[in-house]
Amino acid sequence: MVKGIANRVLRVDLTGRRTWIDEPDEAFYRRYLGGACFIPYFLLNETKPGIDSLSPDNLLIFALGPMTGMPMPGAARNCVGGKSPLTGGLAKSEVGGHFGWELKRAGFDAIVVQGKADRPVYLWVHDATAEIRDASHIWGRDCLETQDTICDELGDNRIRFAAIGPAGENMVRFACVTNDLKDAAGRGGTGAIMGSKNLKAVAVRGRRLPSQPADFDRIREMGRWMNTHFAEVSPFTKSLSEVGTGAAAGMIGGNETGNLPVRNWGDGFFEGVERITADAVRDSVRIGMEGCTACNIRCKKVVSFDSPYKVDPRAGGPEYETLGSLGSLCGVDDLKAICKANEICNLYSLDTISAGGTIAFAMECFENEILTTRDTGGIELRFGNADALVRMVEMIAKREGIGDLLAEGSRKAAEQLGQGAEEFAIHAKGLEVPMHEPRLKQALGLSYAIEAQGADHCAGMHDTMYAEEGPGIQAMRSLGHYDPLPVNDLSAAKVALAKTHHIGRMFVDSLGCCSMPPWKMSELCEIVSAITGWDFTTTEALLIGERVVTLARVFNMREGFTAADDALPRRYFSPTPRGGLKDTAIDPEAFRKAIHTWYYMFGWDRETGIPTEEKLAELSVSWAAQHLPPA
Repeated sequence: MVKGIANRVLRVDLTGRRTWIDEPDEAFYRRYLGGACFIPYFLLNETKPGIDSLSPDNLLIFALGPMTGMPMPGAARNCVGGKSPLTGGLAKSEVGGHFGWELKRAGFDAIVVQGKADRPVYLWVHDATAEIRDASHIWGRDCLETQDTICDELGDNRIRFAAIGPAGENMVRFACVTNDLKDAAGRGGTGAIMGSKNLKAVAVRGRRLPSQPADFDRIREMGRWMNTHFAEVSPFTKSLSEVGTGAAAGMIGGNETGNLPVRNWGDGFFEGVERITADAVRDSVRIGMEGCTACNIRCKKVVSFDSPYKVDPRAGGPEYETLGSLGSLCGVDDLKAICKANEICNLYSLDTISAGGTIAFAMECFENEILTTRDTGGIELRFGNADALVRMVEMIAKREGIGDLLAEGSRKAAEQLGQGAEEFAIHAKGLEVPMHEPRLKQALGLSYAIEAQGADHCAGMHDTMYAEEGPGIQAMRSLGHYDPLPVNDLSAAKVALAKTHHIGRMFVDSLGCCSMPPWKMSELCEIVSAITGWDFTTTEALLIGERVVTLARVFNMREGFTAADDALPRRYFSPTPRGGLKDTAIDPEAFRKAIHTWYYMFGWDRETGIPTEEKLAELSVSWAAQHLPPA
């Protein structure tokens, strides 16, 4: 039995309306840790190749890490995963808030859901037990109404939720799972998986840690220190605490360098950037800042206003990705419209990145007359039309009119439209690209192309942090990387740096830790040791991260992905027409070479990208070799 965790996995069969508990041994936890590493493990071992992601055969997995639920900043994360309805590969998305903390105290390290209920249900988890309850009366309601109804029904307003709104019920392929109204497991369509199972919500209440950490005093000491000193450790984290993500300096600077996406990545400069920054939010519509359990950073905006739209403060406020995706990417500089569209996404359970990316795609199709007002129901779906943006978000969630097509995501919508629309669908593996420009951050673009889940800005390396002497490269020195490298460098040295960063992030996602508190890798390893009592080292941490990446790769290749899927849209291989990247683009030959270097450094076949049996053995997952495609 491992200290500091529940040592229990809740299993739920919705078809048979039954639940049971698995109790993995210590070797399982030490090898897979939790969070992100659980996702490919369960998918490979418990799903058959080629299943429909929206069928009862798919799994929906909620996975905590050992750090989840500890009294320290960053320890409120959980991972949600399954086979993605959007990409057909692995879906893995992390989310904060309070749900993960509560689930740990309810007595579980993970929930694995299989099958499909014959009518809408919700799962009530409390005090190491679980019940499947009828949800017919809340099907069709948004996440706020769902939460309020269940709290009244169960007589407890401290229940925490992972829920879906109409977008999840309607199986919008980029629907998300929403934690407590404002925190989203956004990427890959996990909310659509939840909807396909007729599972409306997971309601959780817990009152104490299931087992005492090995050194709880050290955990509390480290938590107090970081909560007190984070602003001294990192100026970036101080800014997060003051204005949240999307600070004016970062967005205005990004507009100058070319990092800010503009009009579906087809432009290089956004004149209205100052009107949509986090500082603008603070100065006009923000009423407060909130945070996850046990974290003093409090990086989450809360907004409220009544005109020209009404926005409920319980739905939070727009973070950087949302300010970019529903703002500059769509050419919109109306902050209140962005906030309203964000509220709809949160309450209806839509990923704001894919929503903005898909609407921007549709806007460019409209500008090029591939779509017309006959298709849009009279809506002038042009860049900069704020009212059209708000209307389109709701239409997508409800699959109304043109929203039914766009609910499939930009890749599938482009395939149906034809007429050259594929050029305007900006995605990697079907997942719309986050708000960080690959022409500027070229190693990030490399990870976008290769990662199993597609374009994930939280998993890849942001080159600008390692281009000059500073906190980024200083942190990497303890992991064997000593010299800054230019942002557009795709050399073997840059790929090696990107690899270490990537597997470090996958370890953090398995640990159940947020990236906002400035924990060092050595401190995170000390935290694992203080929780579990293991003699846990950086070497073991990086092996876990590499295990996540490689098992996810095996899953995707089992599902039919090949090296040809490791690609970026052609748009990134040409400069922007103006702005900071008007003379900069990714070099196709350098990019191709970097992909094969990545394969080699990860121990995959240099040409095909198939993980070798030797690499699987090195990672202590030789069992996964049975899932590899023929060489």
